[in-house]
Amino acid sequence: MSCGASSSRPQIGASGGGWKRPRAMKHQPQRDGEPSPSPPPQRRPRGFASAPAPAAGGSPRRRGEREREREKERTKMRERHRRAITSRMLAGLRQHGNFPLPARADMNDVLAALARGAGWTVQPDGTTFRSSNQPLLPPPPPQLHGVFQVASVETPALLNTLSSYAIGTPLDSQASALQTDDSLSPSSLDSVVADRSIKTENYMNSSSISSLNCMDNDQQLMRSSVVFPGDYTKTPYIPVYASLPMGIINSHCQLVDPESVRAELRHLKSLNVDGVVVDCWWGIVEAWTPRKYEWSGYRDLFGIIKEFKLKVQACLYWLISVFLQTSIKVVLSFHGSGETGSGDVLISLPKWIMEIAKENQDIFFTDREGRRNTECLSWGIDKERVLRGRTGIEVYFDFMRSFHMEFRNLSEEGLVSSIEIGLGASGELRYPSCPETMGWKYPGIGEFQCYDRYMQKSLRQSALSRGHLFWARGPDNAGYYNSRPHETGFFCDGGDYDSYYGRFFLNWYSGVLMDHVDQVLSLASLAFDGAEIVVKVPSIYWWYRTASHAAELTAGFYNPTNRDGYSPVFRMLKKHSVILKLVCYGPEFTFQENDEAFADPEGLTWQVMNAAWDHGLSLCIESALPCQNGEMYSQILDTAKPRNDPDRHHAAFFAYRQQPPFLLQREVCFSELCTFVKCMHGEAPQNGEG
Repeated sequence: MSCGASSSRPQIGASGGGWKRPRAMKHQPQRDGEPSPSPPPQRRPRGFASAPAPAAGGSPRRRGEREREREKERTKMRERHRRAITSRMLAGLRQHGNFPLPARADMNDVLAALARGAGWTVQPDGTTFRSSNQPLLPPPPPQLHGVFQVASVETPALLNTLSSYAIGTPLDSQASALQTDDSLSPSSLDSVVADRSIKTENYMNSSSISSLNCMDNDQQLMRSSVVFPGDYTKTPYIPVYASLPMGIINSHCQLVDPESVRAELRHLKSLNVDGVVVDCWWGIVEAWTPRKYEWSGYRDLFGIIKEFKLKVQACLYWLISVFLQTSIKVVLSFHGSGETGSGDVLISLPKWIMEIAKENQDIFFTDREGRRNTECLSWGIDKERVLRGRTGIEVYFDFMRSFHMEFRNLSEEGLVSSIEIGLGASGELRYPSCPETMGWKYPGIGEFQCYDRYMQKSLRQSALSRGHLFWARGPDNAGYYNSRPHETGFFCDGGDYDSYYGRFFLNWYSGVLMDHVDQVLSLASLAFDGAEIVVKVPSIYWWYRTASHAAELTAGFYNPTNRDGYSPVFRMLKKHSVILKLVCYGPEFTFQENDEAFADPEGLTWQVMNAAWDHGLSLCIESALPCQNGEMYSQILDTAKPRNDPDRHHAAFFAYRQQPPFLLQREVCFSELCTFVKCMHGEAPQNGEG
C-alpha cells in the first residue's frame, strides 16, 4: 500500500504493518489493568429543559428541599435577632458609655474602644498592648439604663428627676440582662424578646406620643423612673423654641383669637423659651388667585410677637410654616396639611391649584396604582409651565419673594433670624411615600411616587441616555404601602434593588429629589438675600436594620447598607450653607413593634448627625415632646449635647412642636418644660422649681 495523498495524520494500526486512516472510536471491552474511560462531558440544557425532572415518588426529595428552606429561614431569623441585640448594645455604648463608635461599627470597633477605655493602646492593624507608662485601669462601672421601674407618681416628680439629670445626681435603678447564645432556636429567641417586651410594654405605652393630651394636675400617671446621668451645667447654650398650634390663622388669613395668643406668649416667656414657631401656609396666603397674596393675619400675629420683644424664626413651606421666637424663624410650607391633634384643622393647597388639577391630575405625585397624592405638587413639574403659565419652581420663588417684601422690616430690625423652607411632604425633604390617606400604617415600606406623566418623562429620558430604554419603568415587584421588605422581590435580601436596573432606578429617583432641592434653595438665596435658611430632614428609622432600608428608598434616600445615601444630599446642602433640622420622633410604638420593624432610631440619628458634621453643616433638632415622658427629655438632651465629643459638636437650637390645645391649657407640662429648658441652656434647675 502506497502512502496516498491523505491529509489526515497517519495512525499505527492495531494489527501492525502499514498505515491506516483513523476511524471513529468504537466502544471496546476494558482490558485488565486499564482504567475505565471517563464519559464525555454533558452540556447543561437551557431554558425549561434545565429544570430537574421530578424524582420517582418525589416526596422524599421535596421534603428534603422544604426542610433545607426552613433551616435557611431559621438561620436568617437567628442572625436577625443577633443583629438586633448587637444594634441595641452599640446604641447603649454610644449613648451612655461615652464610646465614640462609628455609625457602622462592628465588634472589632467595640473591642478597640473598650481596650482604649481601659488604658491600652490599639494600633490600626489591630496590635494591642498596654503602655509601659500607663497603669492598667479597671473597666468603667456599668451604667444602669436597661430597666425601668414603673410606679404611680405625682406629676411634679419628674421635676426632681430632671433636676438630678442637670446636676448629675445618680438614681437607683435595677437592671436585667438579656442573655442569648447560639444554641437558642428562633422560637426560643422570640420568647426571650417577647418576655422583655411584656416587661416594658406598660412603660412604652405610657410614654407614647399620645400623651400630648395631658391630664389634670391631680391625676396620677403610670410613668418610669429613669436614670439621667451627666451634668449639663456650664454646657453650651442651646436655644429652645416652641411652636404655636395650627388654627390661630383661619382660611381667610385672619387672626382668630388675639387675646389667647397673648396669653400663650406670656406663658411661654415665663418658661424662658427663646422663641415660638408659627406655620405660614401657602394654601392660606395665595388661596384664591395666582400671585395675589394675603398676609394680614400673619402681619397681626407678628405685631403681637413684637410686643413681647420676641424675634421670629420664619419657616416657609409650600404649605408655609413660620417659626416665631425671640429671634423670628419663619417656615414656608408648600404642602397641604391633614387634621391636627384637635381634629378640626384642614389646610389644603391653594384653591386655584385644585382647579388646575381637575383637568390635569399629573401635577400631583402618583403611585403605581394611579392614585394621586394632593399633599404637595410633583417635582416633575418643576420646569413645566402647567400652573397658569408658571413652572413649579417659579411659583415657589414668587411666594418666597412676596414674604420677603411683606416682612422686610422685620428682617432689617433683626427680628427674622432664619427661614425654613418646606421641600416635600410634611415640610420634610422626602417623597410622600407613606401617606396615611392611602392607608399606610407603621411599619409599611411605602411606595415609590414616580408615576405621573412628568416624572415618567424624566425617567424615560434618563433610561435613553443610558442606552437602556426598557429601564424606563418603575419596579413591578416593590410591594404596596404596608408590605414588608421580605415580602417583595425588590427589597428582600439579594433583591432587585441591588441589580443593574435597581441601581439605575434608585440613582434616578434620589437624583430627582436632589435636583428639586438644589433649584429651590438657589432661588431661596436670591429671594431672602443672605438670610439663614433651614432644611428639615425626616427620621425614617423603620427597616433600618435590614439590608435594603426599604422605607428610606421609597422616601428618596438611597441608603442601603452598602451605600451612604445621606452624604451626597448633605454635600449639596453645604453648597447652599443651610442649617439641617433633624426630626427626632419619640417612642410612639412599643419595643416589640419596633423590633418587628427592625427599627433603629438611634442608629439613623447617629448616621445623619455624623454625616452632617463631617460636611460642616450646622444641625438643629425638632421633636414633639410628650409632657410626661422623662425618657424622651433625656434622649433629646443626649442628642443635642453629645458627651465626650472631641470636636464639641452640639445642636444649633431645638424646636418643640407642640400639639393643640395651647400650652397654657396644659399646666401639667410647665414644670417639666421649665426644667428641660434650663438643661438646654446649661443651667442647673433647683428642686421644686417650675
